[in-house]
Amino acid sequence: MARPRQEQPTPAELAVLKILWERPGPSSVRDVLEAVNRQADPPRAYTSVMSLLNVMTDKGLLRRSPHGRAFAYEPVAPREQTLRSLLGETLKRVYDGSASLLVAHLLDQSRPTANELDQIRSLLDAYQSRPAEDDEKGGAPCRRSPRR
Repeated sequence: MARPRQEQPTPAELAVLKILWERPGPSSVRDVLEAVNRQADPPRAYTSVMSLLNVMTDKGLLRRSPHGRAFAYEPVAPREQTLRSLLGETLKRVYDGSASLLVAHLLDQSRPTANELDQIRSLLDAYQSRPAEDDEKGGAPCRRSPRR
């Protein structure tokens, strides 16, 4: 029996998306291959990366456009939208919608520093004081806290 097609990116697909989100525009298979191989051990083959990019295009994660004799790839959705979707699915599927359980596990796993806990408290205060209309859309995009 064939495995059902996942809407969310697999770990390998997410690694490629992270690479593409960091790049200024569409990227070739070779561009992605070089970036993947800076992080991968053992190195990936050109055809493996090309196959992965084609699967991601079929899944609607990437947009492919002709670029000379090759194709250029770029993410369909911005980073924030994809991460929000992944977290939303995790919250629903794994934590039955319990934000407090998700946060408790996150804190337990990540062991934040005192400075990070202060940043988290600030985010919670800002969340609590935001306008009610943000709730309907899932809230404002996350602000990245500067690492200290």
